[in-house]
Amino acid sequence: MAFTQKISLTTITMVLTMSATLAGCAEEKVAGETPIRPVKVVEVTTPDQGRIMQYSGAIRSKTEIAMGFRVDGKIVERFVDIGQSVKPGEVLARLDSVDYELSVRQAEAELASAEKQVEIAQRALRRAEFLQGKSATSQSALEQSQLAFEQAVSLRAAAASVLEQTRNKVAYSSLKSEVDGIVTAVSAEAGQVVAAGTPVVSVAAAGSMEVEIAVPEVDIAVFKPGKAVKAHLWANSDLKLDGKVREVAGSADSRSRTFAVRVSLPDDPRLLLGMTATVTAKGDDAVPAYVLPLSALSKQDGKPAVWLVDPQTETVRLRPVVVAGFSDDGVRVTEGVAAGDLVVAAGTQFMQPDMKVHLFEGDMQRAGEVVEAAPPAAS
Repeated sequence: MAFTQKISLTTITMVLTMSATLAGCAEEKVAGETPIRPVKVVEVTTPDQGRIMQYSGAIRSKTEIAMGFRVDGKIVERFVDIGQSVKPGEVLARLDSVDYELSVRQAEAELASAEKQVEIAQRALRRAEFLQGKSATSQSALEQSQLAFEQAVSLRAAAASVLEQTRNKVAYSSLKSEVDGIVTAVSAEAGQVVAAGTPVVSVAAAGSMEVEIAVPEVDIAVFKPGKAVKAHLWANSDLKLDGKVREVAGSADSRSRTFAVRVSLPDDPRLLLGMTATVTAKGDDAVPAYVLPLSALSKQDGKPAVWLVDPQTETVRLRPVVVAGFSDDGVRVTEGVAAGDLVVAAGTQFMQPDMKVHLFEGDMQRAGEVVEAAPPAAS
């Protein structure tokens, strides 16, 4: 029993001694080696051309006319529908013109009567002038004849004007297109009684296309009248047109809080009313910038910075940068990096100056395409 207890104590002593020796070796190994950390990197490419704004809208005509009759009456015929092309002078709709035609006949009769009165007054004036030359009548009688003749002439002119007006009303009972265009809206049907000026048919004039977009107040300062923009159609991605801002609304929409902006487009037969177009604009003060992942951004003394990787020494160093803003792909940097630089894209919180990192040639990706580097080999 005593021998067994002695062996056990000796064994325990040897185990503790070996454990202490191995622990010391492990501490010495860790203290003597520099840890190598795997990183995610991106390669800085060419800078962009600044912040790009895109807004979509519908193509419409620059000039759209809501046409209505110049007289009131009952619509008896409508000859056009939405989407139909019309030519100048083409009849769009017609009113019941019976009453206006009767008014024409009445005006014609009144004009004929007025002309007879002029003939009678003219004969009376000539007779009075003859008698005055013979001293057979007074001067006042002659003056009365002259006034009667002048009055008859005035009544004839008034009757002629009334006749012309009634004839115009008959002509106005036919609604005719004044432009070459396309019908975009129909507001009245046959059988409906309309007042003068009530819109009946709307026609969009051909040859003057534009796209209307809604711009939020944060970007409205960029869209000034005369600014050059680009436009492309959803229906035809190959069609890209040079547009120009024609008009900017003076106030925001009460519901959407956006401003209506109209962009004029060049004439092109492929443009059709109602098509969807996207307008692309660039800020006047936009500066080129390198786009980096947002995760690559770090800080140095409270200012933005990024960690650069030296591929020769496979170490990292911190470099201050100037941030111009943000985009859909990340952060836009204008100063501090150059094309070809390798930037740590993730794990920046673990980086320290001159830290060794594990990097392979195949892990170098362009900005915006972040790929994790391979893990270090087991020691």
